[in-house]
Amino acid sequence: MKIIEFENVVKRFDAGTVLDGLSFSIEKGEIFVIVGPSGTGKSVTLKHIVGLLAPDSGRVTVGTDRIGYLFQSGALLAWLDVYDNVALPLRETRRMREDEVERRVMQALTAVGLAEHADKFPSEISGGMQKRAGLARAIVCEAEVLLYDEPTSGLDPVTSVNIARLIRDVGRTNGVTSVVVTHDLTSALKIADRIMLVKDGKAVIIATPSEFTASDNQSVREFLAATQGESL
Repeated sequence: MKIIEFENVVKRFDAGTVLDGLSFSIEKGEIFVIVGPSGTGKSVTLKHIVGLLAPDSGRVTVGTDRIGYLFQSGALLAWLDVYDNVALPLRETRRMREDEVERRVMQALTAVGLAEHADKFPSEISGGMQKRAGLARAIVCEAEVLLYDEPTSGLDPVTSVNIARLIRDVGRTNGVTSVVVTHDLTSALKIADRIMLVKDGKAVIIATPSEFTASDNQSVREFLAATQGESL
């Protein structure tokens, strides 16, 4: 069952065309990873899914409004502790008793391994923990779709592996559809059901990890060669 579909989507900015007839679909419950060179429209694609941008032409169809977004920085509010950062969307968008807020927040923090750090502020925890807190905030509203913008960017290899594992486990455990934009090909190959390579605003290939690495498409081979041995 398709939950997200792009049909010939075009998006232009003053600097030029970023998405140039982009078409793909994502199945419900799938972990769909988007890779490609910088400036090819990966993050712009996420913003179309969540509704922050609208296409100039073409159509974007999303079969739910329950969407969580994990920003590249984690986007935690510095003046709130981890608990209150995660509780924020529940308190702002839903009329919910505080005991229910607490249950949901602690459930989300436990899922990402941060229950013991609920009272700490963002400045008191590592970058990897900030990413995990951002993930807890994204899942606390029981989203059907989770969007990840460079979730392992700036992290050491061990922390990157842990974040990738969390993305996979959250998707599998909760049946969430996950859309991951990343430069971290190592993690992408481990967690993806399918990988889409975007170049010049178009989908070059959409394939399983094994099909992707075995492809003889020139753009795929160039991308694999350029990222060989890289890990974020």
